[in-house]
Amino acid sequence: MPFIGIGVHVLIGLFFAIHAIRSGQNMFWLIILFSFPLLGSAVYFFAIYLPDSRLHHGARKAVASAARALDPTRELREARAALDYTPTAQNQVRLAVALLDAGLAEEAATNYEACLKGPFATDLDIRLGAARAYSECQHCQEAIAHLTFIRSQDADFRAEQVSLLLARSLAESGRRHEAKAEFEAALGRFGSFDAKAEYLIWALGAGDQDTAARLQIEVQRTTERWTRQTKELNRPLLRRLDAAHELGRRRA
Repeated sequence: MPFIGIGVHVLIGLFFAIHAIRSGQNMFWLIILFSFPLLGSAVYFFAIYLPDSRLHHGARKAVASAARALDPTRELREARAALDYTPTAQNQVRLAVALLDAGLAEEAATNYEACLKGPFATDLDIRLGAARAYSECQHCQEAIAHLTFIRSQDADFRAEQVSLLLARSLAESGRRHEAKAEFEAALGRFGSFDAKAEYLIWALGAGDQDTAARLQIEVQRTTERWTRQTKELNRPLLRRLDAAHELGRRRA
């Protein structure tokens, strides 16, 4: 029995070690995981794996979606009121996030830029928010500039999200070869459904039939195993995939 227990601890540690390497975490996590197999795995799970997992993001999305359904403009109203009452940098950030969530990308980008001129000038989360806002309102050069800055400061910061957003921004700005290279890098490093789906959307739009055919097989294999709940959590991305397929059929 003790042997089985030790084996399980080691296997769990190996699982998290592989996750740390594939997701580009700091190598000190490997020391922690192998020096303290049980405790290290528990710390890694709560500090890194759970916040980065689809389950965690899915739960947050579900709660946020339910709240928006009941009162779609509540957070935006409260964020505006908070900034008017107390014009702090924190409230400016809150308003920028609420604007982006409400689909007001232009105004969100303006507020994110205001945040970056204050005490949060080097905050990478705010830089990423600004990049998302600029990407959504088709100001791709500004998005690329922010994403490039993030990489120059910390290459491992939200690495997959940065890579996919950068690839999309490069594609929107007409830099096809750079976009494809970035998608390939994201797919090779992360191999996630998001990476495959985003790359497939690009390939369909760019008319890269060989790449699209290869990725379509992988995407279909994944979605066929999904439960209804998983499909619902990924509904926005699946809608974009459907739209890309429709565009591809029209062009053909």
